[in-house]
Amino acid sequence: MQPTLSNANQAASDLRQQITDGTCAIGERLPSIRRLVAQYGFSKNTIVDAYERLIASGHVEARRGSGYYVSQRSAEPPAEDEPSSLDRALDSVWMMREQLNNDPQHLAVGHGIPPGQWLADNRLERIQQRVSRVALESMFQYGNPYGYRPLRDLLERKLAGFSIQARANQIVLTFGANEALDIVVRCLMRPGDIALVDEPGYYPLYGKLRLHGTTVVGVPREADGPDVATFERLVATTKAKVFFTQSVGQNPTGSDISPAKAFRLLQVAEKYGVTIVENDAVADLKPTAVSRLSSLDQLRRTVYIGSFTKSVAAALRVGFIAADAGLAERLADVKMLVHVSTSEYAERTVDAVLRAPEHPRQLVQLQQQVERATRHAAKVLTGLGANLFCTPSHTLYLWAEFPWAPDSLALAKNLLKDKVALAPGAFFGIDARHVSAWSRYNVGYVVDPKFARSMLQYRPRKSTPGP
Repeated sequence: MQPTLSNANQAASDLRQQITDGTCAIGERLPSIRRLVAQYGFSKNTIVDAYERLIASGHVEARRGSGYYVSQRSAEPPAEDEPSSLDRALDSVWMMREQLNNDPQHLAVGHGIPPGQWLADNRLERIQQRVSRVALESMFQYGNPYGYRPLRDLLERKLAGFSIQARANQIVLTFGANEALDIVVRCLMRPGDIALVDEPGYYPLYGKLRLHGTTVVGVPREADGPDVATFERLVATTKAKVFFTQSVGQNPTGSDISPAKAFRLLQVAEKYGVTIVENDAVADLKPTAVSRLSSLDQLRRTVYIGSFTKSVAAALRVGFIAADAGLAERLADVKMLVHVSTSEYAERTVDAVLRAPEHPRQLVQLQQQVERATRHAAKVLTGLGANLFCTPSHTLYLWAEFPWAPDSLALAKNLLKDKVALAPGAFFGIDARHVSAWSRYNVGYVVDPKFARSMLQYRPRKSTPGP
């Protein structure tokens, strides 16, 4: 018998309240499963599920052969002093504000998008003029809930190039990958659910999940993808049903999943009934011959998210979701409730860019630019004494630490004095209060000599041996 979600939430909420208000002291043994079954009249599985939720949130620890106890972590301030869901979501906002700082005097070394000059060849000014003439009438109407059909037809062929078979009715256009994630969270998650995520991972996703009232649990990210053993253990203990990950050019580490790990991850997902949400926002910056979970799974247990923010223009805010047809219909309904429709004007503009005869050549040039910048940025960082998490051939991001700077947030504050903006590693962890030596570096900006000059001011000088 499967535990009832609302009943498990009720039992977990009651126990959490007793812990946070001090009724149950730190280290105190909690009621047995049998006792709670009798108290609530719920099934044994429901009570077990409630305890597993409290273990995942850090309120409870299980001791083999002894039972469940109030965790030491519960000694943190009581619930009324804890940040609300909105406050915790706002942990990500400072970072997002820095990313959206377009001050030309700032060198955005931690930026999330490529330098504008990399995309200048798209010549949007000419394409937008043509779109405005042709699509004048549509600019005064709401668009289709699924999005502009010709672009979805084009995406059907584009995804086939990634070996993902998806018809146009399985594709929903969105305001970029961020809105795509928001729609998926609204559709698949309920307040109180547990979501598994990459850690380090995409910090705006953490904020969205917390704002939705979801408990966020991290799966350690390794150089060849998520830690599958930890993933399986967490799925088994938390009963989480959704895992958010990035297979290609993961943000912030730049790492790609290996074929062997992708296969093992899907096996675990199949075994436990987990849906994997695969965010592939940097797909166009890398060669197509890389492993993708959705290519192996064909959207059975995967939801695929794509974006044109990093290959066409961030300001257009066009992305998409590809999913099983039934789920795609639900996602389109959620999108309609939240935004009515997306911008057909922006979607027509992206469609025109992708259909331009010169676009394939421009895409190759963009990938070559990324490859050159990756090599150059890796040399700059290692030359300054950095340790790199991994060294892919094409990536927008490198994840690096400097042994002489154990707190990357402190380093970021120093560099801001020189108008050099980093992306400190603490913000890419689930608990942003943890000190991290790691930072995300955008390869397009690291190569600016201003970055190295600023770093050298703060790197300790090696002592000169005495006579």
